[in-house]
Amino acid sequence: MLLDLDAPPRLRAKGARLRILTWHVHGNYLYYLSHLPHDFHLVTRPGHPPGYAGKVGALPWGDNVHEVDIAQVATEEFDCVLYQSRRHWDKDRIDVLSEAQRRLPTIVLEHDPPQQDPVDTRHWMQDKDALLVHVTAFNALMWDNGDANVRVIEHGVVVPPEVRYTGEHRCGIMVVNHLERRGRRLGADLFERARRRVPLDLVGMEAEVSGGLGEVSNPELPAFMARYRFFFHPVRWTSLGLALIEAMAIGMPIVGLASTELSTVIESGRNGYIDTNLELLVSAMEELLADPAQAKAWGDAARRTAEERFSIDRFVADWNDTLAMVTA
Repeated sequence: MLLDLDAPPRLRAKGARLRILTWHVHGNYLYYLSHLPHDFHLVTRPGHPPGYAGKVGALPWGDNVHEVDIAQVATEEFDCVLYQSRRHWDKDRIDVLSEAQRRLPTIVLEHDPPQQDPVDTRHWMQDKDALLVHVTAFNALMWDNGDANVRVIEHGVVVPPEVRYTGEHRCGIMVVNHLERRGRRLGADLFERARRRVPLDLVGMEAEVSGGLGEVSNPELPAFMARYRFFFHPVRWTSLGLALIEAMAIGMPIVGLASTELSTVIESGRNGYIDTNLELLVSAMEELLADPAQAKAWGDAARRTAEERFSIDRFVADWNDTLAMVTA
């Protein structure tokens, strides 16, 4: 699919361990990506600012995740470059990488649907020698990908095997970072309207600003969510959230808007309930609060969906296949 960029001969061996240069953009996604049998080298700046954070936070980074100071990047050897934001593509690719590194096999990972026009936004990466990877088919559909080579790799998650949904807390939970700042796009208005009718807790970065509980660390989130009756996802326009998939993986029922990729994941009355009518969503939440047995039945089906569609083994296999293709 891509051109031969004169990669070293050792890369042509099937299953070769790769040295991949990338950036810390979405911590949870990067953690799941690090389950691949390759070495990830994260571009860092002093102080670890956003976009250059490195191995920070509570996630249990493995020995295959390394940091490389931005001033040293051009002197290092890599087998592939994985961009995860436009800023790094537009600026770091030119200012930080060497000319030889810019010729390496290249993947651009797009985490989101277009943020301006949802139909006519041309994707900013139009290099025919690179591969554009979308994390959902919905995202790939909504971007105008132009002449870019495109592949979809859906999410894969891991939850602690001992954590399972219990649902004894008669309350729903919503997990969104910076909800106040992100507003209607992430459903801030729908959260406010719904919690006047049913008990709902919000967790995430700056959740306190919106009357929430605050941030829960990534490793602790599955166990924290497990005691809540359902997961609420009133998001109008975003990618498919990892916290939502993790909730499904522990056996939690989902109630959310029938928008974006979620409309292909949740089947109302089987593993959750989705609709574009908030009144019907509130009715479904009230039903789950009144009937824990139904909540568990939907949650069990949600866990089966997560196991079938979002397993870490499938995720790793898809990425290994993609990396083998671009470096061959």
